[in-house]
Amino acid sequence: MFNTQQVSNRLYRTELFEIVSYQSKLVFYQSLFFKRILNTFESMSTATKPKHIGRNISRIRELKGMKQEALATAIGVSQQSVSNIEASEIVDEEKLKAIAEVLGISVEAIKNFSEEAVLNIIGNTYNDSSVVNGNAYNCNFNPLDKVVELYERLLSAEKEKITYLEKLANKK
Repeated sequence: MFNTQQVSNRLYRTELFEIVSYQSKLVFYQSLFFKRILNTFESMSTATKPKHIGRNISRIRELKGMKQEALATAIGVSQQSVSNIEASEIVDEEKLKAIAEVLGISVEAIKNFSEEAVLNIIGNTYNDSSVVNGNAYNCNFNPLDKVVELYERLLSAEKEKITYLEKLANKK
């Protein structure tokens, strides 16, 4: 059997082991945390990655509501070529100029396109007051009035059909 001194020593050792184990885990997780922070700061460094021009073309084309086929026809290439251009990171300047002209924007706008900027613009301009570039776009008619007007026109058209059909029926 164990005496009380042996039991207390054994408990002390297991508690000490658990504390050391906990501290080593804590140090390990802290090192992982700091590595992640360093990786985040390295990715935020001033050295910028080259922009993916093809992806920018794709996003701008989608924002303009244009399909790949329409862009391909406008610049005189196949739809597959447009798909390849949008998949490539670097685009030939001549093709880039043609695409920019079709999209109605400058080459610099394609090169410097940023989705974050677009989202910021949308978020900052489309709000409750609906002000875009200093212009207020307020609805100047009552939608309910338009529904009533449409209903009245449909009703009058149906009445005209009924009178026309009655005339045809009376002739026979």
